[in-house]
Amino acid sequence: MTDPTLKNIDQDVVREEARKARWSVLNEFWHYFSANKGAVLGLCIFGFMILMAVLAPLIAPHDPNLQNRDAFLVPPVWQDGGSWAYMLGTDAVGRDILSRLMHGARFSLFIGVVVVTISLIGGILIGLIAGYFRGWVDTLIMRVMDIILAFPSLLLALVLVAILGPGLVNAMIAIAVVLQPHFARLTRAAVMSESNREYVTSAKVAGAGHMRLMFKTILPNCVAPLIVQATLSFSTAILDAAALGFLGMGAQPPTPEWGTMLAEAREFVLRAWWVVTFPGIAILVTVLAINLVGDGLRDALDPKLKRS
Repeated sequence: MTDPTLKNIDQDVVREEARKARWSVLNEFWHYFSANKGAVLGLCIFGFMILMAVLAPLIAPHDPNLQNRDAFLVPPVWQDGGSWAYMLGTDAVGRDILSRLMHGARFSLFIGVVVVTISLIGGILIGLIAGYFRGWVDTLIMRVMDIILAFPSLLLALVLVAILGPGLVNAMIAIAVVLQPHFARLTRAAVMSESNREYVTSAKVAGAGHMRLMFKTILPNCVAPLIVQATLSFSTAILDAAALGFLGMGAQPPTPEWGTMLAEAREFVLRAWWVVTFPGIAILVTVLAINLVGDGLRDALDPKLKRS
């Protein structure tokens, strides 16, 4: 009979080896990711934006929608007429810009998460079906994806929002539909590349069904490029949502969304530069940081780019 003590020791050894393997993978990932200094900087900035968004209700000096009739277009604190009560100034109706930027980060990050989640799930399902079954199914799906990609993304999003009606939820749905073909094509290409490998053939011989082959055998080996695409699509979603908000088709006033803030401040560009500048800088810095992180993920996850 097997000694229970030896069996427990063997299980402990297996768990320890698995833990070391996981740490080895993480260490390798961080080695290649941290080699890109821009990616590390972008990660720090993005982490700060997440922290600011999470803590906005606690650290924002004012309610983002609170109007002070005695503080219309107050300049930033370092300019003449500025006040420490409104460090980045106020807008045309006396709302604190710093507080609105902090709460706007919550909306922008929420938009990015929801849009990427919807487009990622939909794109993976469509790409898996097209790449696995091929034939007329693949042709039909890819032609539909090509039609969507044939339109400028922002223009198509505008059309969809015009059909669904202005609003933040409809804007997120429209952006997700526009971004979905990118994930579908990427998944399809990865699935077609992996389908002919030996481990897939072995699983077929062992009697694995279609669902198991698609989701447990092939899909896990297609994750790396999808992570990079999801990161880059995150920044695209924030940028498109801000553009729709600026055009009046996204988040509606008085929502403190960065694109909506820009739209409300258009007529004050020459009189009060800070009302337009700070939301624009917030969009620029956030999108740039996420793109830098995406470049770092590409360097760390793509075997072709790893340096020996």
